[in-house]
Amino acid sequence: MQNLGVSRPLPHVGRFLNQCGPTPLVPVQLHPDSPIIWCKLEFLNPSGSTKDRIARYMVEKAWRVGQLREGGTVVEASSGSTSIALALTCAQLGLKFVAVMPEGVSHERVLMIRAYGAEVILVPRESGIRGAIATAEAYGLEHGALYTRQFENPDNAEAHRLWTGQEILSQIPQGMVHAVVSGVGTGGTIVGLYSAFAQAGCRTIPVAARPIHRYGGVHAEIECCSFSTRVPGVVDGISKLYTQEALPGLRELDIDEDAALQTTRALIRKGFPVGPSTGLNFCAAELIARELGPEAQVVTVFADRMERYFSTELFAQ
Repeated sequence: MQNLGVSRPLPHVGRFLNQCGPTPLVPVQLHPDSPIIWCKLEFLNPSGSTKDRIARYMVEKAWRVGQLREGGTVVEASSGSTSIALALTCAQLGLKFVAVMPEGVSHERVLMIRAYGAEVILVPRESGIRGAIATAEAYGLEHGALYTRQFENPDNAEAHRLWTGQEILSQIPQGMVHAVVSGVGTGGTIVGLYSAFAQAGCRTIPVAARPIHRYGGVHAEIECCSFSTRVPGVVDGISKLYTQEALPGLRELDIDEDAALQTTRALIRKGFPVGPSTGLNFCAAELIARELGPEAQVVTVFADRMERYFSTELFAQ
């Protein structure tokens, strides 16, 4: 990959990317006796998810340092939201994008990625996200493409430290966050947000939410998820960003996948058009909020929009 050795300005395209954040932070209470959770409405970003932030940050930075030029190629292994966000970002910047995904992802996501002009490579279902990662890395080497490496790229977490975290601190009362809750795919969201809050002086508890099959079993990796086939996007043991060193005092909460889906449907009926990972986040946020008490300000992320899940169990009823 050619590095031009100079800082290059972005092309005069992609102005829609500037609409990535700031998104609203709103208090949400599902039931009168439920705790209030502060929710960052990331589904309002241009492609419909919080992944727009990392896509924009990683690609724009690579452009500035000369790793990309117009007409270049970006490749990533992702089950959906990151690929959709990168497809939009690359379309705005005149770049080619290649998404490598495990078979079995919802058809809506594949259609959205291709609609932006990107290519989709599907790897065998049984190889899961690890197979997608290996394929993406090989593609980058063979074709001279930029492999953005979302599971290990520190710019993933940095986007949330610099952007999402600072927005929340300016939006939440008294600028105080007592706990931050997120599912863990790449780990970039929870690591970046915790870092922003800690650096601002908040004694924030980082809480990772894990969807668990109600019978206690662990499924094979489908939909890029190591715990549950029904709540996509949560991965175990792959992220190099999600570490105890990055998240001192980390709490991990196991959430029944049925509860996560039921909560997602309840949030949709409240007017929040979200996907299953948001239901997972909200369930875990309610648990930690009850533990910390009514004065605690607990923050979570409404991660993506419901449209990419129309053919999944979420809408089977």
